[in-house]
Amino acid sequence: MTLLSNYKREWFGNIRGDAISGLVVALALIPEAIAFSIIAGVDPQVGLYASFSIAVLIAFVGGRPGMISAATAATAVLMITLVRDHGLQYLLAATVLAGLLQIGAGVLKLGYVMRFVSRSVITGFVNALAILIFMAQIPELTNVGWETYAMVAGGLAIIYLFPRLTTAIPSPLVCIVVLTALAIFLGMDVRTVGDMGQLPDTLPVFLIPQIPLTFETLAIIFPYSVAVAVVGLLESLMTQQIVDDLTDTKSNRNQECIGQGIANTATGFIGGMAGCAMIGQSMINVKSGGRGRLSCFLAGVYLLGLLMLLGDLVSQIPMPALVAVMIMVSIGTFSWSSIKNVVTHPRSSSIVMIATVFAVVYTHNLAIGVLVGVLLSGIFFAWKISQIFRVSSTLSESGSHRTYTVEGQVFFASAEDFTAAFDFKEVLDKVTIDVSRAHIWDISSVQALDMIILKFRREGAEVEVLGLNEASETIVDRLAIHDKPGAMEKLMGH
Repeated sequence: MTLLSNYKREWFGNIRGDAISGLVVALALIPEAIAFSIIAGVDPQVGLYASFSIAVLIAFVGGRPGMISAATAATAVLMITLVRDHGLQYLLAATVLAGLLQIGAGVLKLGYVMRFVSRSVITGFVNALAILIFMAQIPELTNVGWETYAMVAGGLAIIYLFPRLTTAIPSPLVCIVVLTALAIFLGMDVRTVGDMGQLPDTLPVFLIPQIPLTFETLAIIFPYSVAVAVVGLLESLMTQQIVDDLTDTKSNRNQECIGQGIANTATGFIGGMAGCAMIGQSMINVKSGGRGRLSCFLAGVYLLGLLMLLGDLVSQIPMPALVAVMIMVSIGTFSWSSIKNVVTHPRSSSIVMIATVFAVVYTHNLAIGVLVGVLLSGIFFAWKISQIFRVSSTLSESGSHRTYTVEGQVFFASAEDFTAAFDFKEVLDKVTIDVSRAHIWDISSVQALDMIILKFRREGAEVEVLGLNEASETIVDRLAIHDKPGAMEKLMGH
C-alpha cells in the first residue's frame, strides 16, 4: 500500500506545476528533436516520434519522477555511420536491441556503478553539458540579422525579470508566447521552428524493422546498440543524480535502467530513434515547477498534440525564443561555485573536474569525458591510498629474529613499496610479518607476499605471517603459492 500511495503521489502530487512545466518542455523539445534527427541523418519525424514515445513511456516505468527523457544528441551521433551505411531500418533495429541491453543492465543491477562516479566527475559533467548547450545555440546566432539578437535579449529579459512580477506562470513559457506573438504580428525576419524541417501531421504507427533476421545483421547493429545503451544509461544516471540533488529526493537507478530500456525498445517499433534522459530539458522542467511523473508524460502528450493540432502555429515559433530558453538552461546548469572551488578544493579533485569538462567539450562525447574523469579519480585515489602505507620493523635482543609490522592497504599501487621495505640480505633465523594493521587486496599484493616469503626462505630464514584478517586470509589462501612445490619457479614464470 505504501508503494502504491507513493506512486500515486509521484503522479498527482503536483498537478498544476507538472501541467505547466510539461508544456514548456514540449515546446523546447520540438526544435531539439528535429536537430537530433538531422544529426543522425533521418527525417525529423523520427526524432519527434521518439521524443513523444520515450517521454510518455518513461513516465510510467522510469525510476526518477520529474526527469525528462527523449531523443538526444548523445545517442544520435552514435547512429550517423549506421544510417549512412545501412539505412533507417537498421537504426530502428539497433534502437530495439539497445533497449533490450538496457533492460538487462537494470535486471543485473548495474545502476549501482554510479557510486564509483565521484562528485568531481559529476560537476565536470554538468559544466561540460552547460558549455555544450550554449555552444549548440551559436549557429542560431551567427550570420543573422539584428532582429534575432534583439529577440534573444528580450527573451532573456523576460525569463529573468518576469518572476519578479509573478511565479504562477513559468517565465520560459511567457518568453516563447510573447516572442512568437511579436514575430507573427510584426512579421520579423527570423528563423522559425518550421525552417528546421517538415513537422509530421500523422500519428506514429506500429511497425517491425524491415531487416534480415540473420547473424550478419546482428553483427552490424550490435556494436552500435552497445554504444547507445552505455551512453544512454550513463547520461541518464548522471542526470538522475543531478535531479536527485536539485529536488533533494532519492530515486531508483536500476528501475531507471529498465525504464530507459523499455522506452527505447518500444520506440524502435513506432519508427523512433534511441534516446535517454536530457539534462537541459530536465533542468527546464524542474525550474518550471515540474516534479512528478505527470510532467514527463504531459511533455510527450503535448508534443504530439502540438504537432497534430497546432502544427502550423508551432512551426512559427521563432528560434530566438528557444535560444533564449536554452541559454537560461546553460547558465542555470553550470556550477559557478566550481570556479571558486578550483582553488580551495584538493588539487586532484580540481584536475578531475577540469579534465572531464575538456574531454566532453573536445570530443562532444559524454561517455568519453566521464570515462576520463572516472579513470583519473581512480588513479588519484589509488595514489592517495598507497601513500598511507608503511612498514616498520624491530629486531630481537638475540639479533636473529626480526618482526616487520605492515600498516595500510597492500594492493597493486603499494605492492612495490611493500617488497622494497624488507631486507633480504640480513642474516636471520626467523622473520615475522605482522599484517594485523594491513589489508591485502589483490593478486599483485599476494604475489608480493609470496616473493617476500620465498626470498627469506631462500636465505635460510623461517617466515611466519601473523594477523591476516578474514578477507585477506581468504584471498591469500586462494591465490598464494609460497607453500606449493616449485613456488619460486611458478612465481618467476608469472
